[in-house]
Amino acid sequence: MKKVLVIDDEVNIGVLLTRFLGKHNFDVSTAVSGAKALEMLKERFFDLILCDFRLEDTDGKEMLAKIKELHPSSIVIIITGYSDIKIAVEMIKMGAYDYISKPLYPDEILETIHKALDQPREEGFQRNSGEQAPKKESKGSKSVSNGNTEGYIMGESEISQELYRQIDLVAPTNFSIILFGESGTGKEAVAQRIHQMSKRKDKPFVAVDCGSLTKELAGSELFGHEKGSFTGALGTKIGHFETANGGTLLLDEVANLSYDIQVSLLRVVQERKVKRIGSTKEIDLDVRIVVASNEDLWEAVGKGKFREDLFHRFNEFSIYLPPLREREEDIMLFAQHFLESTSRELGKEIPGFDEEVIDCFETYHWPGNIREMKNVIRRAALLTPEGKTVSMNCLPLEMATTGAVPEIMTSMSMETAEDDNTPNLKNVALEAEYETILKVLKQVNYNKTKAAKILNIDRKTLYNKMKAMNLT
Repeated sequence: MKKVLVIDDEVNIGVLLTRFLGKHNFDVSTAVSGAKALEMLKERFFDLILCDFRLEDTDGKEMLAKIKELHPSSIVIIITGYSDIKIAVEMIKMGAYDYISKPLYPDEILETIHKALDQPREEGFQRNSGEQAPKKESKGSKSVSNGNTEGYIMGESEISQELYRQIDLVAPTNFSIILFGESGTGKEAVAQRIHQMSKRKDKPFVAVDCGSLTKELAGSELFGHEKGSFTGALGTKIGHFETANGGTLLLDEVANLSYDIQVSLLRVVQERKVKRIGSTKEIDLDVRIVVASNEDLWEAVGKGKFREDLFHRFNEFSIYLPPLREREEDIMLFAQHFLESTSRELGKEIPGFDEEVIDCFETYHWPGNIREMKNVIRRAALLTPEGKTVSMNCLPLEMATTGAVPEIMTSMSMETAEDDNTPNLKNVALEAEYETILKVLKQVNYNKTKAAKILNIDRKTLYNKMKAMNLT
């Protein structure tokens, strides 16, 4: 039985992993501080160590160095938050096997552990060598199987099968790719899938949320900078392009980059070289670029928001990710997948869903797509008692009441028709308003600010109308 040590100052994580990994025949011990972990490491050997990067009394770098000093052949996997991913990649170079990012998903952890333990010792894990050769693979910020909010799940519908055919076709190539579709449809999970099916699978996968990059710091984040190159540059910084060198770089929500950054980005993409800000040295790049957007990039080109030449550089191949409401045959398949994974995480037996819940899921419009579904089911699983099926009481209020407004409108229209065949102007206007608001909301992916602008009403008025119509 392999011995595993979990180092994390969040007690609940230790408890959950102990329970989960114990069921998979691992001997699990836990430590809530770096000091306690070192005491345990001095007393016994662990085949594998899961170590949180941010501990109250130390950090992952210091812990990794001490672990390697005590037990060079122990496999170390770093647990990290999204903001620490670049540091985690550095730690792989220092000797960590891999890293996984929070929130944690047991299936991802189990898969990573099995890969680590199955790796032949002569390929980097030599007992008493004092060194561990770094593993090149990096999984970015989310796992392929269970993504942070989405996850790559094999659907059975025809539209899903077409999506997989396109992925299978383009993944082995070096083509640049544009992924487009509504928010929450799984663009990053698909990008990771493409990476893992490519010849670059053992190299880094780096995902960048361009929407979170400020105009002032975007250049530094993407291309890096040298110490003293601008006010506040207190040290040298490696940019995302360098971090992803040899692998795949996902630029998510790429349309949010400023025009100036797009000019610099075009130069990097064309020349396949990058210069850190403040440096004259060019660094050769071998990076496959995948960009993702929940808005039509070609439309953004027409509006002057996105450079046409950059669009054509990226558009060697494009893939449309359909919204969940267009994949009706897959809805309960996905729902069951998330229920099973969350049940394992919680250590609960939840056999399935009430019929009423299934009907709700199949008629709900899922504005947040797969991401929303995952969050809904995680919440529902937490609220569902052990051994019981998920009931309507465990769903968010907006889901439990969905469809009520259209049904009321329909019944009202039928009543007026049965009475005297004279249409009720108020009801007709209400139905028309409902249909118009719903149509616009779908067009803008339920962005209330954009919808209010198109409808020529203020946001508060729209919100009140949506609330009255159970559209919130």
